[in-house]
Amino acid sequence: MKKIIFILFVLVSFKTYAQDLGNGKPNFKIFWNYHNDFTKEVTKKSAFELKRVYLGYKHDFNDTFSAKVTYDIGSNSGGSEYTAYVKIAQLDWKLNPKVKLSMGLIGNKQFNDQESLWGYRYAQKGILNEFKFGPSADLGINSEFTINPKFKINLFILNGEGYKSLQDNNGHQKMGTSFIYNFSEKFTGKIYIDSQRSENTKSIKNNSIFLGYNNSDFRVGVEYGKIKNARTYKNAEDDHNRDGFSVFGSKKLSKNYELFARYDQISSNILSGESKSWNYNNDGSLVMFGTQYQATKGVKFNLNYKLFNYNNSLINNKSILTLNAEFKI
Repeated sequence: MKKIIFILFVLVSFKTYAQDLGNGKPNFKIFWNYHNDFTKEVTKKSAFELKRVYLGYKHDFNDTFSAKVTYDIGSNSGGSEYTAYVKIAQLDWKLNPKVKLSMGLIGNKQFNDQESLWGYRYAQKGILNEFKFGPSADLGINSEFTINPKFKINLFILNGEGYKSLQDNNGHQKMGTSFIYNFSEKFTGKIYIDSQRSENTKSIKNNSIFLGYNNSDFRVGVEYGKIKNARTYKNAEDDHNRDGFSVFGSKKLSKNYELFARYDQISSNILSGESKSWNYNNDGSLVMFGTQYQATKGVKFNLNYKLFNYNNSLINNKSILTLNAEFKI
Protein backbone atom coordinates (compact mmCIF):
# COMPACT_ATOMS: atom_id res chain seq x y z
CA MET A 1 0.00 0.00 0.00
CA LYS A 2 2.88 2.39 0.75
CA LYS A 3 4.18 1.83 -2.78
CA ILE A 4 0.78 2.70 -4.27
CA ILE A 5 0.54 5.89 -2.18
CA PHE A 6 4.04 6.86 -3.32
CA ILE A 7 3.11 6.26 -6.97
CA LEU A 8 0.00 8.43 -6.57
CA PHE A 9 2.14 11.17 -5.01
CA VAL A 10 4.56 11.05 -7.93
CA LEU A 11 1.73 11.23 -10.47
CA VAL A 12 0.15 14.21 -8.69
CA SER A 13 3.55 15.93 -8.76
CA PHE A 14 3.80 15.18 -12.49
CA LYS A 15 0.35 16.67 -13.01
CA THR A 16 1.37 19.91 -11.26
CA TYR A 17 4.49 20.07 -13.41
CA ALA A 18 2.46 19.35 -16.55
CA GLN A 19 0.00 22.14 -15.76
CA ASP A 20 2.90 24.56 -15.79
CA LEU A 21 4.11 23.31 -19.18
CA GLY A 22 0.71 22.48 -20.66
CA ASN A 23 1.81 19.33 -22.49
CA GLY A 24 1.50 16.41 -20.07
CA LYS A 25 -1.38 14.26 -18.89
CA PRO A 26 -1.86 11.68 -16.08
CA ASN A 27 -4.15 8.70 -16.58
CA PHE A 28 -5.54 5.67 -14.78
CA LYS A 29 -7.48 2.53 -15.65
CA ILE A 30 -9.16 0.11 -13.22
CA PHE A 31 -10.55 -3.42 -13.80
CA TRP A 32 -13.13 -4.61 -11.25
CA ASN A 33 -15.42 -7.64 -11.28
CA TYR A 34 -17.90 -9.80 -9.40
CA HIS A 35 -18.24 -13.42 -10.53
CA ASN A 36 -20.18 -16.59 -9.79
CA ASP A 37 -18.36 -19.84 -10.52
CA PHE A 38 -20.66 -22.75 -11.44
CA THR A 39 -17.82 -25.23 -12.01
CA LYS A 40 -18.43 -28.57 -10.32
CA GLU A 41 -16.59 -29.12 -7.02
CA VAL A 42 -15.09 -25.63 -7.02
CA THR A 43 -14.59 -24.26 -3.48
CA LYS A 44 -14.66 -20.50 -4.14
CA LYS A 45 -18.12 -19.96 -5.63
CA SER A 46 -18.17 -16.17 -5.85
CA ALA A 47 -16.07 -13.11 -5.12
CA PHE A 48 -15.51 -9.42 -5.73
CA GLU A 49 -12.13 -8.77 -7.32
CA LEU A 50 -10.00 -5.76 -8.18
CA LYS A 51 -8.01 -7.38 -10.97
CA ARG A 52 -5.91 -4.49 -12.23
CA VAL A 53 -5.05 -0.87 -11.54
CA TYR A 54 -3.00 1.05 -14.11
CA LEU A 55 -1.55 4.44 -13.16
CA GLY A 56 0.26 6.41 -15.82
CA TYR A 57 1.53 9.69 -17.15
CA LYS A 58 2.34 10.88 -20.69
CA HIS A 59 4.44 13.93 -21.56
CA ASP A 60 5.19 15.56 -24.91
CA PHE A 61 8.57 17.28 -24.83
CA ASN A 62 8.03 18.67 -28.33
CA ASP A 63 6.74 17.46 -31.72
CA THR A 64 9.64 14.97 -31.95
CA PHE A 65 10.03 13.46 -28.45
CA SER A 66 7.44 12.11 -26.04
CA ALA A 67 7.52 9.74 -23.07
CA LYS A 68 5.10 7.75 -20.97
CA VAL A 69 5.19 5.66 -17.81
CA THR A 70 2.58 3.17 -16.59
CA TYR A 71 2.45 1.26 -13.30
CA ASP A 72 0.59 -2.06 -13.27
CA ILE A 73 -0.81 -2.92 -9.83
CA GLY A 74 -2.16 -6.43 -9.38
CA SER A 75 -1.52 -9.92 -8.04
CA ASN A 76 1.77 -11.80 -8.41
CA SER A 77 3.06 -15.35 -8.09
CA GLY A 78 4.31 -14.65 -4.56
CA GLY A 79 0.76 -14.38 -3.25
CA SER A 80 0.42 -10.62 -2.81
CA GLU A 81 -2.81 -9.27 -4.26
CA TYR A 82 -1.51 -5.75 -4.93
CA THR A 83 2.06 -5.45 -6.12
CA ALA A 84 3.17 -2.52 -8.28
CA TYR A 85 5.25 -3.14 -11.40
CA VAL A 86 6.56 -0.66 -13.92
CA LYS A 87 4.82 -1.87 -17.09
CA ILE A 88 5.70 0.95 -19.48
CA ALA A 89 8.65 3.36 -19.30
CA GLN A 90 8.88 4.39 -22.92
CA LEU A 91 10.53 7.14 -24.95
CA ASP A 92 9.19 7.78 -28.47
CA TRP A 93 11.29 9.58 -31.05
CA LYS A 94 9.71 10.62 -34.35
CA LEU A 95 12.66 10.86 -36.71
CA ASN A 96 10.34 11.93 -39.52
CA PRO A 97 6.68 11.40 -40.49
CA LYS A 98 7.45 7.83 -41.64
CA VAL A 99 9.87 6.56 -38.95
CA LYS A 100 9.38 6.33 -35.18
CA LEU A 101 11.70 4.74 -32.60
CA SER A 102 10.38 3.49 -29.24
CA MET A 103 12.85 2.49 -26.54
CA GLY A 104 12.83 1.43 -22.89
CA LEU A 105 10.11 -0.73 -21.38
CA ILE A 106 7.75 -0.67 -24.36
CA GLY A 107 4.43 -2.15 -25.41
CA ASN A 108 4.64 -5.38 -27.40
CA LYS A 109 3.43 -5.55 -31.00
CA GLN A 110 2.31 -9.19 -30.87
CA PHE A 111 -1.38 -8.82 -29.95
CA ASN A 112 -2.03 -5.10 -29.38
CA ASP A 113 -4.07 -4.71 -32.59
CA GLN A 114 -6.15 -7.81 -31.86
CA GLU A 115 -7.01 -6.74 -28.32
CA SER A 116 -7.81 -3.22 -29.51
CA LEU A 117 -10.39 -4.55 -31.98
CA TRP A 118 -11.71 -7.09 -29.45
CA GLY A 119 -12.45 -4.16 -27.13
CA TYR A 120 -13.17 -6.11 -23.92
CA ARG A 121 -9.69 -6.58 -22.50
CA TYR A 122 -11.01 -5.76 -19.02
CA ALA A 123 -13.30 -8.82 -19.23
CA GLN A 124 -10.98 -11.27 -21.04
CA LYS A 125 -7.49 -11.01 -22.51
CA GLY A 126 -6.84 -11.91 -26.13
CA ILE A 127 -5.94 -15.56 -26.68
CA LEU A 128 -2.20 -15.00 -27.27
CA ASN A 129 -2.00 -12.86 -24.14
CA GLU A 130 -4.15 -15.19 -22.02
CA PHE A 131 -2.12 -18.31 -22.84
CA LYS A 132 1.30 -16.65 -22.60
CA PHE A 133 2.43 -16.76 -26.21
CA GLY A 134 4.13 -13.46 -25.42
CA PRO A 135 4.24 -10.56 -22.91
CA SER A 136 2.24 -7.35 -23.29
CA ALA A 137 5.37 -5.25 -22.64
CA ASP A 138 9.13 -5.82 -22.64
CA LEU A 139 12.49 -4.09 -22.44
CA GLY A 140 14.00 -3.21 -25.80
CA ILE A 141 13.66 -1.05 -28.88
CA ASN A 142 11.11 -0.95 -31.71
CA SER A 143 11.37 0.78 -35.09
CA GLU A 144 8.07 1.62 -36.78
CA PHE A 145 8.12 2.36 -40.51
CA THR A 146 5.03 3.81 -42.19
CA ILE A 147 5.64 2.78 -45.79
CA ASN A 148 2.41 4.41 -46.97
CA PRO A 149 -1.02 5.15 -45.44
CA LYS A 150 -1.99 1.48 -45.82
CA PHE A 151 1.23 -0.37 -44.93
CA LYS A 152 3.26 -0.33 -41.69
CA ILE A 153 6.26 -2.44 -40.57
CA ASN A 154 7.69 -2.90 -37.06
CA LEU A 155 11.21 -4.24 -36.39
CA PHE A 156 12.17 -4.92 -32.78
CA ILE A 157 14.78 -6.35 -30.40
CA LEU A 158 13.55 -7.22 -26.89
CA ASN A 159 14.82 -9.03 -23.81
CA GLY A 160 12.01 -11.54 -24.26
CA GLU A 161 11.14 -12.08 -20.58
CA GLY A 162 8.37 -9.49 -20.24
CA TYR A 163 8.02 -6.56 -17.87
CA LYS A 164 7.84 -8.60 -14.64
CA SER A 165 11.13 -10.47 -15.18
CA LEU A 166 14.77 -9.49 -15.52
CA GLN A 167 16.84 -10.46 -18.56
CA ASP A 168 18.06 -14.07 -18.26
CA ASN A 169 21.72 -14.78 -17.46
CA ASN A 170 22.49 -15.85 -21.03
CA GLY A 171 21.39 -12.55 -22.56
CA HIS A 172 19.61 -13.96 -25.62
CA GLN A 173 17.30 -11.29 -27.03
CA LYS A 174 14.09 -11.77 -28.96
CA MET A 175 14.09 -10.38 -32.50
CA GLY A 176 11.10 -10.05 -34.77
CA THR A 177 8.85 -8.08 -37.03
CA SER A 178 5.21 -7.35 -37.72
CA PHE A 179 3.48 -6.28 -40.93
CA ILE A 180 0.17 -4.41 -40.78
CA TYR A 181 -1.80 -3.73 -43.95
CA ASN A 182 -5.06 -1.78 -44.16
CA PHE A 183 -6.92 -3.22 -47.14
CA SER A 184 -9.51 -0.46 -46.60
CA GLU A 185 -10.65 1.86 -43.83
CA LYS A 186 -12.57 -1.06 -42.30
CA PHE A 187 -10.48 -4.16 -43.10
CA THR A 188 -7.01 -4.82 -41.59
CA GLY A 189 -4.52 -7.69 -41.78
CA LYS A 190 -1.45 -8.42 -39.65
CA ILE A 191 1.42 -10.92 -39.70
CA TYR A 192 3.74 -11.29 -36.69
CA ILE A 193 7.02 -13.26 -36.42
CA ASP A 194 9.65 -13.49 -33.67
CA SER A 195 12.51 -15.76 -32.60
CA GLN A 196 14.63 -16.03 -29.46
CA ARG A 197 17.70 -18.18 -28.86
CA SER A 198 17.68 -20.34 -25.76
CA GLU A 199 20.54 -22.01 -23.93
CA ASN A 200 20.72 -25.81 -24.48
CA THR A 201 17.40 -25.92 -26.37
CA LYS A 202 16.09 -24.96 -29.76
CA SER A 203 15.11 -21.33 -30.37
CA ILE A 204 11.66 -20.24 -29.26
CA LYS A 205 9.65 -19.22 -32.32
CA ASN A 206 6.38 -17.31 -32.48
CA ASN A 207 4.20 -16.49 -35.46
CA SER A 208 0.63 -15.33 -35.86
CA ILE A 209 -1.80 -13.96 -38.40
CA PHE A 210 -4.80 -11.70 -37.81
CA LEU A 211 -7.66 -10.34 -39.89
CA GLY A 212 -10.07 -7.73 -38.57
CA TYR A 213 -13.11 -5.85 -39.83
CA ASN A 214 -14.51 -2.76 -38.10
CA ASN A 215 -17.28 -0.36 -39.03
CA SER A 216 -19.49 1.96 -37.00
CA ASP A 217 -21.80 -0.70 -35.52
CA PHE A 218 -20.17 -4.10 -36.17
CA ARG A 219 -16.72 -5.60 -35.80
CA VAL A 220 -15.26 -9.09 -36.20
CA GLY A 221 -11.77 -10.57 -35.87
CA VAL A 222 -10.04 -13.89 -36.41
CA GLU A 223 -6.51 -14.81 -35.36
CA TYR A 224 -4.22 -17.81 -35.28
CA GLY A 225 -0.93 -18.11 -33.40
CA LYS A 226 1.74 -20.77 -32.95
CA ILE A 227 4.61 -20.96 -30.44
CA LYS A 228 7.32 -23.58 -30.97
CA ASN A 229 9.89 -25.09 -28.59
CA ALA A 230 8.34 -23.56 -25.46
CA ARG A 231 5.71 -24.15 -22.80
CA THR A 232 5.29 -20.36 -22.55
CA TYR A 233 7.25 -17.45 -24.02
CA LYS A 234 9.75 -17.69 -21.13
CA ASN A 235 9.89 -21.47 -20.66
CA ALA A 236 11.82 -23.07 -23.50
CA GLU A 237 11.53 -26.82 -24.14
CA ASP A 238 12.44 -28.67 -27.32
CA ASP A 239 9.56 -29.69 -29.61
CA HIS A 240 6.86 -28.48 -27.22
CA ASN A 241 4.49 -26.51 -29.45
CA ARG A 242 1.11 -24.85 -28.92
CA ASP A 243 -1.53 -23.51 -31.32
CA GLY A 244 -4.15 -20.88 -30.53
CA PHE A 245 -7.17 -19.93 -32.63
CA SER A 246 -9.73 -17.24 -31.84
CA VAL A 247 -12.73 -15.69 -33.59
CA PHE A 248 -14.86 -12.92 -32.10
CA GLY A 249 -17.59 -10.51 -33.10
CA SER A 250 -19.47 -7.55 -31.67
CA LYS A 251 -22.69 -5.80 -32.67
CA LYS A 252 -23.68 -2.32 -31.47
CA LEU A 253 -27.38 -2.16 -30.56
CA SER A 254 -27.47 1.52 -29.64
CA LYS A 255 -25.14 4.30 -28.57
CA ASN A 256 -24.52 2.64 -25.19
CA TYR A 257 -25.24 -1.09 -25.66
CA GLU A 258 -23.52 -3.84 -27.63
CA LEU A 259 -23.56 -7.65 -27.80
CA PHE A 260 -20.51 -9.83 -28.35
CA ALA A 261 -19.43 -13.46 -28.68
CA ARG A 262 -16.10 -15.26 -28.91
CA TYR A 263 -14.70 -18.73 -29.48
CA ASP A 264 -11.11 -19.80 -28.61
CA GLN A 265 -9.29 -23.06 -29.10
CA ILE A 266 -5.93 -23.88 -27.51
CA SER A 267 -4.01 -27.08 -28.29
CA SER A 268 -0.56 -28.66 -27.99
CA ASN A 269 1.31 -31.26 -30.03
CA ILE A 270 1.80 -34.97 -29.26
CA LEU A 271 5.44 -35.75 -28.44
CA SER A 272 7.21 -38.76 -29.88
CA GLY A 273 6.27 -41.93 -28.02
CA GLU A 274 3.24 -40.36 -26.31
CA SER A 275 -0.46 -40.95 -26.97
CA LYS A 276 -1.77 -37.57 -25.77
CA SER A 277 -0.67 -33.99 -26.26
CA TRP A 278 1.93 -32.76 -23.77
CA ASN A 279 -0.44 -30.08 -22.39
CA TYR A 280 -3.54 -32.30 -22.56
CA ASN A 281 -4.87 -31.25 -19.14
CA ASN A 282 -4.95 -27.58 -20.19
CA ASP A 283 -5.97 -27.92 -23.84
CA GLY A 284 -9.55 -27.12 -24.77
CA SER A 285 -11.94 -24.49 -26.09
CA LEU A 286 -13.60 -21.36 -24.72
CA VAL A 287 -17.07 -20.05 -25.53
CA MET A 288 -17.82 -16.54 -24.29
CA PHE A 289 -20.75 -14.21 -24.87
CA GLY A 290 -22.26 -11.18 -23.20
CA THR A 291 -23.25 -7.54 -23.37
CA GLN A 292 -21.55 -4.22 -22.63
CA TYR A 293 -23.11 -1.02 -21.36
CA GLN A 294 -21.18 2.25 -21.60
CA ALA A 295 -22.60 4.40 -18.80
CA THR A 296 -20.57 7.48 -19.75
CA LYS A 297 -17.20 8.30 -21.25
CA GLY A 298 -14.60 6.23 -19.40
CA VAL A 299 -17.08 3.96 -17.57
CA LYS A 300 -18.08 0.53 -18.95
CA PHE A 301 -19.94 -2.47 -17.52
CA ASN A 302 -19.79 -5.95 -19.03
CA LEU A 303 -22.01 -8.92 -18.15
CA ASN A 304 -20.66 -12.13 -19.66
CA TYR A 305 -20.69 -15.91 -19.44
CA LYS A 306 -17.59 -18.08 -20.08
CA LEU A 307 -17.49 -21.85 -20.58
CA PHE A 308 -14.11 -23.56 -20.99
CA ASN A 309 -14.37 -27.18 -22.20
CA TYR A 310 -11.28 -29.27 -21.41
CA ASN A 311 -10.14 -31.91 -23.87
CA ASN A 312 -9.58 -34.16 -20.86
CA SER A 313 -13.10 -35.30 -19.94
CA LEU A 314 -11.95 -36.13 -16.40
CA ILE A 315 -11.51 -32.40 -15.63
CA ASN A 316 -14.62 -30.40 -14.80
CA ASN A 317 -15.35 -27.71 -17.38
CA LYS A 318 -15.12 -24.12 -16.14
CA SER A 319 -18.45 -22.26 -16.07
CA ILE A 320 -18.37 -18.64 -14.87
CA LEU A 321 -20.83 -15.71 -14.94
CA THR A 322 -19.10 -12.34 -14.44
CA LEU A 323 -19.95 -8.67 -14.10
CA ASN A 324 -16.87 -6.66 -15.14
CA ALA A 325 -16.32 -2.93 -14.92
CA GLU A 326 -13.69 -0.64 -16.39
CA PHE A 327 -13.30 3.00 -15.37
CA LYS A 328 -10.54 5.21 -16.72
CA ILE A 329 -9.41 8.70 -17.61
